[in-house]
Amino acid sequence: MGLPMRAKDMSTRVGRSPPELDDSTLLRCRSQDPIAFQAFVTRYERLVFAVLSQMLGHGPHVEDLAQDTFLRAYLAFPRYELDRAKASRWLLTIATRLALNHKKRRSPSATPAPSGVDDNSPETESMRHELGRAIERGIARLSDEQRAVFVLAELHDLTLAEIAIVLGIPENTVKTRLLRAREQLRAHLQRGRNGPHGPP
Repeated sequence: MGLPMRAKDMSTRVGRSPPELDDSTLLRCRSQDPIAFQAFVTRYERLVFAVLSQMLGHGPHVEDLAQDTFLRAYLAFPRYELDRAKASRWLLTIATRLALNHKKRRSPSATPAPSGVDDNSPETESMRHELGRAIERGIARLSDEQRAVFVLAELHDLTLAEIAIVLGIPENTVKTRLLRAREQLRAHLQRGRNGPHGPP
């Protein structure tokens, strides 16, 4: 099973999940067909790298956890049920839980990756870039639980019900964490507007 992925090649730009892989390929993945699984990796690797980077920041740990995510998916595929979950949501469940476990084992130090800010245009994009950096700093101040919910909801368009499945928590808990994350982020951005550099 080859997983030729490099973190530096994986975009963390905000966007919707990729189109789901067709059922016939997923069925071959359930049989652990290596060619079908490589197609699976190719389809979803950007999604996995984006989620891990947004939750943990850039670094070699992201590539290691991405490899671990796909390895676990490969081993679990024989038990994967096509009618129970979309493949992307199933992968997000694996990646998100690995990221949360990684955070528990380490003291928080990394800064989340840029959240879809485009630096290509020097003038018209500069204000959007600054806003993006302010949002990054705000996300970095969220608790691990709130950050996970916020990233899945706001950056990957998952519904409250889908996030509840991914994280294995009640939907009401998801709603509460998302509400508090948004409130904290708004407060952070407001403090930034009241001062040129925001909070230290």
